Amino acid sequence: MQTRTLGSSGLEVSALGYGCMGLDFGYANKVSKQEGVTLIRQAVDRGVTFFDTAEVYGPFTNEEMVGEALRPVRDRVVIATKFGFNIADGKQSGLNSRPQNIKAVADASLKRLGVEQIDLIYQHRVDPNVPIEDVAGAVKDLIAAGKVKHFGLSEPGAQTVRRAHAVQPISALQNEYSLWTRGVETNGILQACEELGIGLVPYSPLGKGFLTGAMSQDTRLGEGDFRNILPRFTPEAMQKNQSLVELLKRIAAEKEATPAQIALAWLLAQKPWIVPIPGTTKLHRLEENLGAINVALTEADLTEIRQAAAAIPIEGERYPEHLLATTGL
Repeated sequence: MQTRTLGSSGLEVSALGYGCMGLDFGYANKVSKQEGVTLIRQAVDRGVTFFDTAEVYGPFTNEEMVGEALRPVRDRVVIATKFGFNIADGKQSGLNSRPQNIKAVADASLKRLGVEQIDLIYQHRVDPNVPIEDVAGAVKDLIAAGKVKHFGLSEPGAQTVRRAHAVQPISALQNEYSLWTRGVETNGILQACEELGIGLVPYSPLGKGFLTGAMSQDTRLGEGDFRNILPRFTPEAMQKNQSLVELLKRIAAEKEATPAQIALAWLLAQKPWIVPIPGTTKLHRLEENLGAINVALTEADLTEIRQAAAAIPIEGERYPEHLLATTGL
């Protein structure tokens, strides 16, 4: 397994991580705790050292699963989790990044994960009611106390990154980034990462499953699958967005790869400090994803993909407007 370092932080991880959310949260096809533990350990066996979870996934159950799975190999892995929501009666209920909540969540996450220190803790979403300097200060206190090693933000704006970084250096940003969600290229996030020495951890690098080529306008999502409310997953949008999948299939055929592998290889080729975290509930998909590390895209390939993708308009927003700033999915 190849490794990468997240910016100038010194945090070294496998070139592809594993997003654990979907094992028991967000999608219709959930797995049991034991199945999830088994799959996470199979990822470790194949060289994955970077695992992503959050208190709100479940809530709480995902951290417990990840903690149980990784306890026997704690010294070989990097565990990332997140804070930033109120959770009441087992449900997410608005943002909360007040310093006292951050510290309480960190203590609770340490217990659920069964670890003495969280390797990387992200603010899950920016809280407009709490100055980012206060958030960074709270994490700085956690680092000083030995409870946390590294600080991250998820879905911040570039100016927020700079303000937070001035208080406590940021090791990684977790933003959505894929061939059909490329906002970080134009909103200053990639530039901020480059300038400040911050790694980028793209979530949903396979477009929440769409870029694998396994979905079409006829796909019917199960009850409880959050994609049912996403504008890009209406039958009409999926039909129009098939053009992007056809591009991936064409390149994949030339490379004897799969569309998912091309999508991941494209991300890996963008910057040496980018570490995507695809998720899956199936071992064969995990192995397929990891195979992307061995797919070599030439400069000519990347130019072809960039030019072809630029000519394909993406139908639908990635989230409904009212959920854009508050969802942890």
